[in-house]
Amino acid sequence: MTTRAEPGNDQSDPGLNAIMSERHRLINLGYRLLGSLGDAEDVVQETYARWYAMSAREQQAIESPGAWLVTVASRICLNLLGSARARRETYVGEWIPEPLPEPTEWITGRSGVGEIDPADRVTLDESVTMAFLVVLDAMTPAERVAFVLHDVFRYPFGEVAEIVGRTPAACRQLASSARRRIRNSQTPAGPSAGQAGIVRQFKTAWEAKDIDALIGLLDPDATATADGGGLAVTHLHPILGGEQVAHAYAEISRVSGDRTTFLECTVNGLPGLVAWRDGDIATVFAFEIAGDRIRHIWAVRNPEKLRPWRIG
Repeated sequence: MTTRAEPGNDQSDPGLNAIMSERHRLINLGYRLLGSLGDAEDVVQETYARWYAMSAREQQAIESPGAWLVTVASRICLNLLGSARARRETYVGEWIPEPLPEPTEWITGRSGVGEIDPADRVTLDESVTMAFLVVLDAMTPAERVAFVLHDVFRYPFGEVAEIVGRTPAACRQLASSARRRIRNSQTPAGPSAGQAGIVRQFKTAWEAKDIDALIGLLDPDATATADGGGLAVTHLHPILGGEQVAHAYAEISRVSGDRTTFLECTVNGLPGLVAWRDGDIATVFAFEIAGDRIRHIWAVRNPEKLRPWRIG
């Protein structure tokens, strides 16, 4: 998405360039807070709409436009997170954050295919791995906002407090609670090259329907979660146990037959797989690997969450 100047705004205005330069930070913030690129885009659009709804005098009275934009975007995200829990009650099956491919392979889709705007890319780091986003999603809205703003984007608690509507001390407690959640969920991970090798072995065993090999690659307590959103056929509940996951995935391979091709890719900065069927992307798989075993598989089949993978 390339945001255009509103009618009546002079694009040669150096203040406009400063405002628009915040897009990248706002997209990154919105994605980490909401786990959805589409929602992050909507938040950024709404944030800029509120900026341009002000008069020139009101804009000039704002000492730090960048800080104003971040504050507004964060508060919009906070409100959305508060209503998301109610929306999840009607969501069909499990909800998984929206997966993202390598930044060089996608755009957000609102600027037109072929036009890659760096401002619309999400920076892929440890704060956007699927495992990390899933833990963030389990936090309260205030915990998530306080943690992401302070620990990920390095905002002081005084500024976080103004955004969240709590005292700095309360925000410190929220971030501390969020950190404990992160620590309790973390597993020792091997080097990325090793993780890619394990995903490659899983792909080979899966295509061969080799259940014994699949069981050997999966942690005994492995879990597989799928998200179809009622728009694609998938398991409605997590599959628990490595052996059960191996049998379920072997059955998936049997049913898909030769019409599906599994390709190695990068999902939210880590090795993953993408399933192509009949010339279109059907599923994106993200893996959490502990040591040399797969601990969790997330399979996103909801077509509305696969938009960035179909653009390039």
